[in-house]
Parts: sequence; structure tokens; C-alpha cells
Amino acid sequence: MDYGFLSVLPPIIAIILALRTKQVYIALLFGIWFSWLIIKGWNPLDGTLAMIEGMVNVFKSEGNTRTIMFSALVGALLIFIQFSRGVEGFINILNKLIERVEKKQVGYSRVVVQVLATLTGLLLFVETSISSLTVGTLYRPVFDKLKIPREKLAYIADSSSAPSSILIPFNAWGAFIMGLLLTQGIDKPFSVMMSSIKYNFYPLLAIAIVFIVIFTKKDWGAMKKAEKRTRETGLLMNEGSTPMVSDAVTSFPPKEGIKAKAYNMIVPLGVMVFMMPINLIYTGWDSVKSSTSFLDQISQAIGNGSGSSSVLYAVIASLLVAISMYFIQGIMKPKEAVDLTLKGISELMPLALLMLLAFAIGDACKELETGVYVANATKEWLSPELLPAVVFVISSFIAFSTGTSWGTFAIMMAISIPMANIHGADITIVVAATLGGGIFGDHCSPISDTSIISSMASASDHIDHVKTQLPYALVGGVITTILYLLIGFLV
Repeated sequence: MDYGFLSVLPPIIAIILALRTKQVYIALLFGIWFSWLIIKGWNPLDGTLAMIEGMVNVFKSEGNTRTIMFSALVGALLIFIQFSRGVEGFINILNKLIERVEKKQVGYSRVVVQVLATLTGLLLFVETSISSLTVGTLYRPVFDKLKIPREKLAYIADSSSAPSSILIPFNAWGAFIMGLLLTQGIDKPFSVMMSSIKYNFYPLLAIAIVFIVIFTKKDWGAMKKAEKRTRETGLLMNEGSTPMVSDAVTSFPPKEGIKAKAYNMIVPLGVMVFMMPINLIYTGWDSVKSSTSFLDQISQAIGNGSGSSSVLYAVIASLLVAISMYFIQGIMKPKEAVDLTLKGISELMPLALLMLLAFAIGDACKELETGVYVANATKEWLSPELLPAVVFVISSFIAFSTGTSWGTFAIMMAISIPMANIHGADITIVVAATLGGGIFGDHCSPISDTSIISSMASASDHIDHVKTQLPYALVGGVITTILYLLIGFLV
């Protein structure tokens, strides 16, 4: 059935509601309900029941279910590494390293610690929350000691979290994106996602700008004033600022009476990161052609592997390794393991709920053929050359307005992919523009969850963080738009 203009009303209403309420959950839920109301011929009862069944049907997809399970279990892992004092042990190592660097070359430790903080954020690509929280909480005492403004720490924590999670997608982000691609009929979502990385300019630029600022020691805008303030007065924040203080990575207190050891954090996280590509090879091995070389077989296996299965198996392996380590050390007992797991799952339930709603609105928009209608409506004036830049700008606006990149992905993937198909544009470039726009808008938004978490973990004033980060984000966003315009006409 051709729903015409009605097919675009649900995502538009979802965006408007998100703007007005600042609640992406309510906006997505209403968007799902309104979609099924249209499909069911404006019958409120049938539409409501269809909405419920639509959300239930999300779990008919094994990939969706695995992704939601992974998101919940990551919460348990975060609790574990905090409880074991692994985070505290890592801080102790950092302090010793800074002392050694300062003895060799006075003043150089400021550059080293900022680089270390950035690298830590990039390496913790498993989840943006753990990246921002860990960088802010771990490095805050060291940054304070070296008189680096809190705004700079929040900027580094924020700008190294989401960009790394989207560029190294062996995590919930990757599984979520693959789920959205599958919803839009992409046969090999992993291959498309990986191919899009080289065109995902904004995250690459965001990371590059961080390193440029650190090594050149040249800041601009509000960050330059913050650096000058701290250098001249020693004040880590502006007078009258209200820091968003967080004393712990999670709300669960660490175990008392045990020694802080860094490997209690490093080993479980390392296992999860290592197991993700291994699981991709394992789950995709049956589709490998034996006539090809071994490296080609590995590449084929990774390309055909199940992303949702891989991330789920990886976090389970990490949890089992962590539990075994903590049992052997006497840190944890079986009852504590169960209690911590349940506590961790409960803390990440909002993320799992967002995933459920995102998958559901994607399914509803596919049923309405929203993307097909938008693509046909723009076919006369929107050329394939302009499509990547236009998609990037629209995604940026939605993410800025809603404060969530994931909600943006859910809304925009259902529109941008059908548009790319009908206009004959390169799918990988359009997917990259959709993802990059979500990250850019999220970075600029004062209601972004990652920005709020970065401010909280860094004990920075949130508005000061947004003001100091915005000039850097805008530079990356403008350059990205220009690049998409160029690549649209050249590729």
C-alpha cells in the first residue's frame, strides 16, 4: 500500500517531540505508535495492539535479541572492573609514569598525560559510557595536579569516546548499526559498515583535531580562555561554575580490604576486545570458500560473520574470565557475582530499551516505506552528488536536537538507505554520512548523554564543556560537509 506523505509523519513527529520534550524514549515510542496507527487505518485499538506486537517482533530477530543482551551484560562488566579495584590500580600506574616523565623533561608531562587520556578513550571503544567515564575519572587527579583545565579533560573524554566506538565497531555500536542495516534489506551489513569507515570523515577529523591541539599546544575560542585562566590563576574552572562531580565509575562501591591491581581491569577488557574478531571468524567460517588463500579466507569469514553473535560471545567470555580471576584472588564470591551482574544489567537497561525502540521504529518505517517516499519526493531536485552532504547535515540537526546519535541512526537509516538506492548513490558513503552526522550533532548538543557523562566524570561545568568543545566540533563538521560535497561529485 502506498501511504504517500503519511509515511514521513511518524519520524517527523518523533523529531518534533524529541525537540520539545528532550525525551528520545517518549519520542520514539510515540513515533512507533503513530506508524502503526496509520498502517491500521487510524483505528486506535488496532494501532496500539500492533505497536505492542511490533516491539515484541523485534525479538523475533536473533540479531536484535543478541544485541540487546550484549548491552545489558556490558553493564555487569563495568561493575566488575570497578568492584575489583582494577580502575584504581590503573590510576596508580599512571601516576608513576607521570612522575618519571616529569623527572626527564619538566613541562612535557602535560602533553604526555593528554595523549595518554586520548589513547585510553580510543582503546575503550567497547562502549562510549565506559570510555568517557573511565577517562574522566582516571585522569582527573592527574590533570588537576598538572593544572590542566577541567574543560580540556571533558573535551578529550567526549571526543575520544563516540568517534572510536563508531570507527572500531566491534561493540554494541557495530551490532546496533548492523541490525539497522539488516532492517533495510542490506544482505552483508558487516561488509557495508566496515567499507563505510573510510568515508566517515567527522569521527576521523574529531580525533585528529584532539591530537593537533595537544601537540601544537594551540587552543582557540573558549578553550583558549580556559587554558589561560588555569595557567595564570590556577583555577581549574571558571568562578561560579558548577561542576558535575562523580566520585566513581559506577554507583557500586569498590571492594574494601584488597590491593588495587590494574590487570583486574585490563585483562577482562582485553579479552572482550580480542574475542570480537575471533568470534567473527568463527561465526563466518562456514561460508568461506576453501579454494582461496588463508588470508582471503579470514577476510571472508570476518565479512560474513555474525556481528551480534560475536559481541555477545565476547562479553560473556570477558565476564567468565573476570569472575574466574576474582574468584582465584578471593575478591568475589558466587553470591556477589550474581548480585553484581544483576546490578550492572539494571544500570544499562536504559540503553537496552533505546535499542528496542530504535529497532521497532526502523521496522515500522520500513513497513510504511518512508525512505522510498522521501527518495521519490526528492528525486527531481536532489542529485546523487548532493545526497551525502544533505544526509550529513540532516543527521547532524536531528542528533543536535535530540542529544542522541543512536536515536538519529534509527530514524535516518530508514530514510537515507532507500534514498541512496533510488538516487543511485554509493550506499557506503551515505551510511557513513548518516553515522558521522549523528556523531557531529551529538558532540555539539548540550543534551547529549555522552557530553553530560564527560562533564560529570571530569567534574566540569557542563555548559562550560559544551562551549569549549563546540568550536572544535564545528571545524570538523564544516570540513566534513565540504568533503562530502567534493566526494559526491568526484566518486
